[in-house]
Amino acid sequence: MTQTLAPARVSPPGRILARELEARGWTQKDLAEIMGRPHQTINGIIKGNKQITPETAIELAEALGTSAEFWTNLEAKYRLHIAQKEAGHPSGTSEIARRSCLYSFAPVAEMIKRGWIQATDSITELEQQVCRFFEIDQIGETPKLAVNCRQSEKRDPAETQAQIAWMKQVEWVVRNQKLPAFDQATLESAIPEILALSAHAENVALVPDKLFSLGIHFVIVPHLSKTYLDGAVFYLEGRPVLALTLRYKRIDNFWFTLMHELGHIVAGHKGSYLDNMDDLEVSREETEANQLATDWLLDAQALDTFIEQTSPYFSANKVKDFAKSQNRHPGILVGRLKKEEIIPYKNHNKFLVKIDKHLETWISS
Repeated sequence: MTQTLAPARVSPPGRILARELEARGWTQKDLAEIMGRPHQTINGIIKGNKQITPETAIELAEALGTSAEFWTNLEAKYRLHIAQKEAGHPSGTSEIARRSCLYSFAPVAEMIKRGWIQATDSITELEQQVCRFFEIDQIGETPKLAVNCRQSEKRDPAETQAQIAWMKQVEWVVRNQKLPAFDQATLESAIPEILALSAHAENVALVPDKLFSLGIHFVIVPHLSKTYLDGAVFYLEGRPVLALTLRYKRIDNFWFTLMHELGHIVAGHKGSYLDNMDDLEVSREETEANQLATDWLLDAQALDTFIEQTSPYFSANKVKDFAKSQNRHPGILVGRLKKEEIIPYKNHNKFLVKIDKHLETWISS
């Protein structure tokens, strides 16, 4: 999990770096040795004589536990600030520049479309609305979130900004939910009751109330463009928050995502998890949550026996009969067989029913 070091105003990167070294009790020589760089390189950055290259940004990120993007963005913003001053155009005087900065900071167009903020011709009013939404004092300040947005070198910066906006909306929604106290042992004992709802598609409508009764916040906030999220779990004031996007509306994806996120909670994983089920981060926690969801949804030994006895011809009746023996909807079995490439993707699609119509009252804008 990366740290986020964010200045409240445009500052020389060297000043931020010097403060970080002071906070850690490190000397410039210490950092130079950690990075395997000459002392002059670190000294040059701190004095402002040397710019931070992408390669140096990566090394600073590794040494200080931040993201490389933080240092490259800091360098770029500072150099732009200097250029604007030298050109006689102080930062912030141009409405075009302010609007550009705002749209770089957040997915403004989608936020307006969703009704999270209101459209306006006034850039000042638009900035104020975005600041209120993210609960910050000014554009550029790091939003205060109950969940940390994990950075990835593969991730487009726009994806990160969209994720931050999505997570903030999740926070706004769940703040209004009044729930009983959460107890992890009680949740674990209730897993069979939750799974019993997976036999029929319409039963997904009962899941939110069941989670609420267990002290778990639940919300569905459709994903924003470029977020590629299926679900998330984090903690707010001691209670778990489980959020889904219904990016895929199929019954198999709903149940696997739900049980994966519950797996994080049952396993006692702390912190925050933002999950794309097509590309889960390889980690102990994700592997454990995946395994729990897999084992909960279909008995492994029974499934292996079914596959061995049925392969390669999985008729609709055999699929329905095995799913019924597991007290699961056939779509959950079909999704698993397709995921493991045991049956072709064109087979038995009629079982992959969409469940969003059963959850309409729970879907936030």
